[in-house]
Amino acid sequence: MQAPSTPIGEASRLKALKDLDILDTMPEERFDRITRMAKRLFDVPIALVSLVDENRQWFKSCFGVDASETPRDISFCGHAILGDDTFQIEDALADPRFADNPLVTGYPHIRFYAGHPLTTPDGEKLGTLCIIDTKPKSLTKDDLIALDDLAVMVEQELAALQMAITDELTSISNRRGFMKLANYSFAMCRRQAIPLTIAYMDLDQFKPINDQYGHAEGDNALRLFAEQMRVSFRESDLFARMGGDEFVVMFTDTNEADATEILQRFASDLRAAAKQHKLAYPLCFSYGLLEVDFTQYPSIDSALEQADQLMYRHKSCQR
Repeated sequence: MQAPSTPIGEASRLKALKDLDILDTMPEERFDRITRMAKRLFDVPIALVSLVDENRQWFKSCFGVDASETPRDISFCGHAILGDDTFQIEDALADPRFADNPLVTGYPHIRFYAGHPLTTPDGEKLGTLCIIDTKPKSLTKDDLIALDDLAVMVEQELAALQMAITDELTSISNRRGFMKLANYSFAMCRRQAIPLTIAYMDLDQFKPINDQYGHAEGDNALRLFAEQMRVSFRESDLFARMGGDEFVVMFTDTNEADATEILQRFASDLRAAAKQHKLAYPLCFSYGLLEVDFTQYPSIDSALEQADQLMYRHKSCQR
């Protein structure tokens, strides 16, 4: 048996999958109707929307298999995400890569497999729309086009989920996307006594930018601020645009002193970026910084509210 290779850029692929926050969620009709269509259209007993994470392939939609996931190292979909086109195995028993695969020699007794990669707009392959049969099979050219079309439908549904948690202007997380991940991180830090610090930020003099240079330039300032957040902060830091000119960062395993140093570097990077882009105005921010005492702030909402209040106090002192 040949285990699937690791794709180039695996870290960014896994981050895109994690950011979607879809793994281990409940079945949804938007995906189930597509796998039902695939099952009927290709006359196969099994159709799946399969998402490939570090160690497994997990089924967001599953018809014909009594399982929610299988190990990645025996998955067919792990091979499918290595390419751009449909990965097709006409007879797994005749293919030395899969003949002794446990999914072939045992349940669900795969003989035919065809999986089309599910790709994000940024080119990250999250998994596949795949169809499986217990007898050998071959897809025609028209069949391949039809499977491609159905995969596009799945990609559109995934993109819709992404849009629901992503700020349209800046392409970083919006409030909803941040809260989905922040609730998990907050609970983990509280449970394991890991230091957690939250920074609530507000652009300084944002209204004058809009008034003097126009709303298009105001939008440009927000995009530049968000892009610098993406560049300056660590992969472990959660950050988002909460609305208007307000942003937030959650620093896990970080105390207030270390978070202050990170924010100071960010401010320096932001000034350099503004200079590089030859902005006619300074790009500065005020912030409230809260190292969370979990006994005093038992929820992410209470901690965010306090960080927000600290930010406004800091901003008031600057006037």
